[in-house]
Amino acid sequence: MSVVVTITSTINSSPSSWMNNGDNNSPSLRETSAYFSRRSSNISLLRKKKNKKVCCGGKSTDDDYHATLKSLNSRGRFPRKSLGQHYMLNSDINDQLAAAANVKEGDFVLEIGPGTGSLTNVLLNLGASVLAIDKDPHMVDLVRERFQGSHKFKVLHEDFVKSHIRSHMLSFLETRNLSHPDFSLAKVVSNLPFNISTDVVKLLLPMGDLFSHVVLLLQDEAALRLVEPALRTSEYRPINILVNFYSEPEYNFRVPRENFFPQPKVDAAVVTFKLKHPRDYPDVSSTKSFFSLVNSAFNGKRKMLRKSLQHLSSSPEIEKALGVAGLPVTSRPEELTLGDFVKLHNVIGRE
Repeated sequence: MSVVVTITSTINSSPSSWMNNGDNNSPSLRETSAYFSRRSSNISLLRKKKNKKVCCGGKSTDDDYHATLKSLNSRGRFPRKSLGQHYMLNSDINDQLAAAANVKEGDFVLEIGPGTGSLTNVLLNLGASVLAIDKDPHMVDLVRERFQGSHKFKVLHEDFVKSHIRSHMLSFLETRNLSHPDFSLAKVVSNLPFNISTDVVKLLLPMGDLFSHVVLLLQDEAALRLVEPALRTSEYRPINILVNFYSEPEYNFRVPRENFFPQPKVDAAVVTFKLKHPRDYPDVSSTKSFFSLVNSAFNGKRKMLRKSLQHLSSSPEIEKALGVAGLPVTSRPEELTLGDFVKLHNVIGRE
């Protein structure tokens, strides 16, 4: 069942220059200290409001404001817009992220973009082993130093979307299984840089042989588009077919923008993707040819399929395939469910 966090905010908006900062003109941490001192107090006050609903039953803890700014200050760092960096200031959200994935003792967790390590710390305290990957060398050094005494933590300095994540995971899981024979699949728990969220989803969801759950903090609008797209709307896209082909998605709860530094222009949300094992994927002869058909169909989104799929077969043959699949010959891609695309693909493949 989906759970929603509702918070009535009394926090003033941050200056517009902070929300549109570039790498060269971002405010220094000293310049933001007065603003975030007020904001820290406001976050604490928010927890006392009666209309706040805390999801996942997690205990209330002090926010992570001071620890986050202290970590950044220790390195003379500020968030880089080019890397999509927005640091979590509220440790309750980190607790709820971990709870959404049901992280427990002995789990192996992949974290993308650990930042200052506030979520990492929660995962390690729950008894999980954590492999973190970060593109920012300064943040890699920071979390490596912070958790240097833990044998359950390893960080790699890589761009996740270009990394050989399957190779990394197989190596770590092989070692893990030798010492823990009962260990099964890993999990992903991450407060993602917003600018790589779609790429990460496309990379991780087809890895149901490695991961059981992928729990991500995404932009709220993006989360809704991934989980609750409506047929016959402009929001219905090939990625929705991909998400449902490889997983069972669930929108968990909304995270107001005031919980981040710097404050983004939009709210965020936590989404859980329960990955399907490859043996449970829809029955298609080839996933490559299936998604090729889906992408071709949406390339001419407002066109009927008998037109947009002409490179595969003639219009009469596409019309015949639609009929065999039980679909109207005038069908458009935004009208087809995952099951409809599977039937159409299999019919065309047999002809």
